[in-house]
Amino acid sequence: MHPFHEIARKVVEMTEGHIFVAHNARFDYSFLREEFARLGYTFTRKQLCTLRLSRQAFPGFSSYGLDNLCFTLGINNQARHRALGDALATTELLSQILSQEDNYTRAEDIINLGIREALLPANLSLEKIHALPDACGVYYFHNTEGDVIYVGKSINIQKRIAEHFADKTEKARKLQQMVHEVSYEVTGSELVALLLESHEIKRLRPTINRAQRQRLFPYVVHTWINGGGYQCFGVHQATAGSRQKLEILADYPKISNARNHLLAMQARFELCSHLLTASSNGSGPCFHYHLKQCSGACIGQEKPTSYNERAQQAAEALRTRFDNSFFVIDRGREEGEWAVVLVEEGLYQGYGFWEGSIQVTQIDELRDVIRPLPGNAETNRLIYRFLEGKNPQVKVIPLS
Repeated sequence: MHPFHEIARKVVEMTEGHIFVAHNARFDYSFLREEFARLGYTFTRKQLCTLRLSRQAFPGFSSYGLDNLCFTLGINNQARHRALGDALATTELLSQILSQEDNYTRAEDIINLGIREALLPANLSLEKIHALPDACGVYYFHNTEGDVIYVGKSINIQKRIAEHFADKTEKARKLQQMVHEVSYEVTGSELVALLLESHEIKRLRPTINRAQRQRLFPYVVHTWINGGGYQCFGVHQATAGSRQKLEILADYPKISNARNHLLAMQARFELCSHLLTASSNGSGPCFHYHLKQCSGACIGQEKPTSYNERAQQAAEALRTRFDNSFFVIDRGREEGEWAVVLVEEGLYQGYGFWEGSIQVTQIDELRDVIRPLPGNAETNRLIYRFLEGKNPQVKVIPLS
C-alpha cells in the first residue's frame, strides 16, 4: 500500500475536469479533501451524491442505504463494505438511475448545488462554490472594492451560499449583481456562529443586512414588588446610574420593542395592566378586568400569591440577563477541539477555542482563550435560545 503523498499527483490528474461520485458523497469527499489539506493542497471537484439522487429517482423506498438499494435493484456486490466492491456497486446504481432520462436533470441539479451558472456573479464559479467548506461558521460577501456587503451564518457554509445564488428573491438578485468575492470563518459551534454573526453585522454594518444592526439597547423592562405585595413590570430608559438600582429583565434598542414584548407577556400570562406601569393597584379595575383577561389583582380580588406565580413566569420569559456566570462548551472546528463561550456578570463576554479534554479545575485556563467581545441583550437572547434547544454535546460549567 502506497502512502497518500505518493499517489496524490495521480489522483489530481485522473480527476481533473471530472465529477466526484459516491454514496453519501459529503462523507467520502471530506476524507479526500483532508488528505490533500495535509499536503498543503486544496482539492476541489464537483460532487454527485447517489444517496440524494436515489431518494429523488426512487421515491417510496424503505431505505436508501447502498445495501438495500443493491438488493432492491438487483445489483450484485460481492465485496460489500469494501472500497472496490462499494465503488463498483455505486457505478451500477448510477447507471441504472441515469437510464431514466428525467434523472439527468436531477443529477445536474445536485452537481450544480441548485445553481444556474448564468445567475452566478461574474467572479464566482461553481468550482469556487464547491471549494467552500460544508461546515458551520460565518460567511462574508464582498463587493468589487472588497467591502463586506452581507454577513450570514450557517451550519453548512457551502450549502447556504449556494442557496443564496439559487434563490429568486429580491435579496438574492442584489447578491447576484453585487457580490465579487466570498470569505468565511469556520466556527464548528452553531452558538459561536450565531454570536460572531451578530457581532460582525454590528461592526461592519453591511448594506444588505437589515436585522441585528442595532448597537445600543437603552430601554429596559424591569420588575419590582409594590406595597401590596404584587409583582410589577415597567419600561424605562435606563442610565448607567439607574441600571444599578433596577432589577432589569431585558434590554431593547427601541421603546416600542420593550412595550410590545411586555404587552405580549401580559396577554400570555393574563397580567393586570395596572401592574405593568408605575401606577398603584388602587385606582379601580383595569380595562382587561372588564374583558375577563385579568383576574382582579387591580382591585385585590386576586391575592398576590396567586398573581405572582404567573408574574414570575412572565419575568422568566422576558429575562435576557443571566443571574450567574458560566462557560458554555460546544463542539469546535475539528475533532478534539472545543468552542468555549463565557457569560459573566449577566452578559456574554466572548468566545475562544480549547484543544483536548476540559476539567472543572481549568476555569482560569479557559478564561485565557476567550476572545473578548461586547455582550448585549441580543447576544444574551441568542445564548438563552441555544441553551433551551436540544444540544446533547453542549455542556455548561458554572464559574462559582
